[in-house]
Amino acid sequence: MERFLIRWAINAVAIFAALRLVPGIHAQSVYWVSIVLLALVFGLVNALLRPLISLLTCPLILLTLGLFTLVINTFLFWFTGWIGVHFGIGFRVDGFWPAFLGGLVVSIVSLILSALLRDELRSRSA
Repeated sequence: MERFLIRWAINAVAIFAALRLVPGIHAQSVYWVSIVLLALVFGLVNALLRPLISLLTCPLILLTLGLFTLVINTFLFWFTGWIGVHFGIGFRVDGFWPAFLGGLVVSIVSLILSALLRDELRSRSA
């Protein structure tokens, strides 16, 4: 349960960073409650759709040496915002490039925070 909550918090911070840093992404609401709920939607979208999309696009992923996963990230980021709009917590993306950059920011921030928190948890247990 603790791992789920940490992952949820990491997603919330990463989405907040993308909303603030990338021009062309317009949030409906910037309250933390909305960001946290949007992070939950993002986690569910990633958990449910990413394996299926990765399986279906496996030849493209192999052909592009993994770079097609960036397009998958772009789609999942856009789709999260689209779902969130229907609940009043989402964001609107002006086009492909803002969605691409938003997905990239979310991936990079998530990677950095996951590495930092993993190191911190290891040092506490030692």
